[in-house]
Amino acid sequence: MHEIENDWIAMPDGVRLAVSLWLPDTDRPVPVVLETTPYRKRDSSRAYGGFWGRKLAQHGVAFARLDARGSGDSEGLLLDEYLPQEQTDAAEAIAWLAAQPWCNGAVGMRGVSWGGFITLQTAALAPPALKAIMPMCCSDRRYTDDAHYIGGAFALTGLKWATSFKSVMAGPPDPEVSGPGWEAAWMERLEAAPPIAAQWLSHQREDDYWRQGSVGFDPSAIRCPVYLVGGWVDPYNEAIPRLLENLTVPGKALIGPWTHGYPQPAAPGPGLDWVVEELRWWRHWLAGESTGVMEGPCIWAFMPEAAPVEVAPAQLPGRWVAEPHWPPRTAELAFGLARSRLTDGVGEAFVAELDGDALVGLQTPEWVPFVVPQYPQEQSPDDERALTFDSELLDAPVDLLGSPKVRLRIAANVAVAKIAARLTEVTPDGRSWLVSYGALNLTHRDGHAAPEPLAAGRFYDIDLPLYLTGRRLRQGSRIRLALSETLWPLLWPSPTPVKLQIDLGASSLRLPLRALSDPEPAFPIPIVTPPPGVGRGDPEIRRDAAADSWVEFDERWPLSQGSISATGTAIERQGPTVEAQVKPGDPNSGRWRAWQSVRYHRGDWDCQVECEVELTSTATDFEVRERLTARRSERVVFERADKTTVPRDLM
Repeated sequence: MHEIENDWIAMPDGVRLAVSLWLPDTDRPVPVVLETTPYRKRDSSRAYGGFWGRKLAQHGVAFARLDARGSGDSEGLLLDEYLPQEQTDAAEAIAWLAAQPWCNGAVGMRGVSWGGFITLQTAALAPPALKAIMPMCCSDRRYTDDAHYIGGAFALTGLKWATSFKSVMAGPPDPEVSGPGWEAAWMERLEAAPPIAAQWLSHQREDDYWRQGSVGFDPSAIRCPVYLVGGWVDPYNEAIPRLLENLTVPGKALIGPWTHGYPQPAAPGPGLDWVVEELRWWRHWLAGESTGVMEGPCIWAFMPEAAPVEVAPAQLPGRWVAEPHWPPRTAELAFGLARSRLTDGVGEAFVAELDGDALVGLQTPEWVPFVVPQYPQEQSPDDERALTFDSELLDAPVDLLGSPKVRLRIAANVAVAKIAARLTEVTPDGRSWLVSYGALNLTHRDGHAAPEPLAAGRFYDIDLPLYLTGRRLRQGSRIRLALSETLWPLLWPSPTPVKLQIDLGASSLRLPLRALSDPEPAFPIPIVTPPPGVGRGDPEIRRDAAADSWVEFDERWPLSQGSISATGTAIERQGPTVEAQVKPGDPNSGRWRAWQSVRYHRGDWDCQVECEVELTSTATDFEVRERLTARRSERVVFERADKTTVPRDLM
């Protein structure tokens, strides 16, 4: 195979997009797979692109990696996530690839995270040459499942992402590709970068802003086969069951033990020799070869037998299970709620009180964890401050596969309140390990598009789905349901102090119990041991719940330094550093701050971008401060500070 470091694809409006190509050395036309992201193909994500490009091209499938408009070395401006312009750009790129003399006219599309989102969104445009897709770790519904809002409450992950994304929007082009106009193009990007955290926070309902690019509202628009991939430590897997149930094209899925990333390498392991499966998929749909990829089950899922943090950094114990279709073969394991207990049948006729001043959540601070310190930790410290309900000891192992559901009859003393539920496995040693969780802004009880305030003291029947899970609960353990009003620092506090009442007799917990079946079919993908952790290193995380009655959470990543031998470019990255404080009982004492810096340098090309976002609130408003600073060889060449007041919309 051979690599083309950079080529240009001209869009109809004259903007040129930068693309790298990996092409098999053959006289025969070949299929090609496209991946498009804003993560800088020439430096920041070069290792990923090169790995997949070489692997696919060496086996007869060309690979193209495209810098999205306004990112990396592509021209134009990047002003927000997943804009319609980016989707039409990708469709144009597909047509360009299909028309190349080395291409057989069949194009696939794949990607992780942003690359997965744009894969789904571009497929919904149904470009004629797009014959199959493989979206990984992404979502079909932007409001509910993309870091910004969790159950209708604003999430800390969204604030962290605002700093990371600002550095993407404001990153400089590389002069060796873009030429002498690179600095003017960089200044244009810096000037155009919006106060993005405030922009996201100004859309607190699931309005047209979020519905754009959410293909789950019309999955029939996707007209090519789909292979969905996710991991249990990654909440983006929520899209998988929705799409499997609603797509009208051939589809299959795989959920592994890992977090937000490719199945190879994978953390936590075991990982997969994923190139084998990708080649089976692409050769079947793009080259018409008989590979057997569509034979066998609709979905493969890894069934973990422990929480990731229990065994880290070792691989998770477990096994691969197969399901012929989705929903899977499950029965419902149902419990009622009584004081401190999960009961068989109906619950106890009792109204429990839940104090929203109790701060719960320090053991589960990150929505999309990447490394062990960010994983959900042992839950006992949070359980002690929550309302808990325990089952009897399990007399046999229990396999869960699906979405647990909590049904509550609940009342609040105020118009805006939340409820959070955590499902844990309490092992015989008394430790509590997270299995799944969920949260709901109770004003969003009937949907996220048109929230309604609560009537103080009135009871409402609400359904609270927990995140999709696959887990074997061990014999001798107990099942625990833990309820709280807060889930901090993951979610911003409600605007005023909250007291909740829960009618236990009308409340329940339902678990998706996977039926025991005949021996599983042989798993078709080779399993590999992931390499030891390398790269940035783990962040230092501090949880302090006893500092003058304040609660503090800090996350600090070490400085990451690396260089690219092929280009001589060095990259330094720090953050996102997170600082969070709040005083229990005083929800508007809260403060979140996130900061991040990225530096690119090679010779006299030395550019650094620093991004900071801070969030505070009153009972009626959010206040967002955003700062963007750019340096050239340590000299400040651009600086802007934005302060935005955003009214709270039942949040």
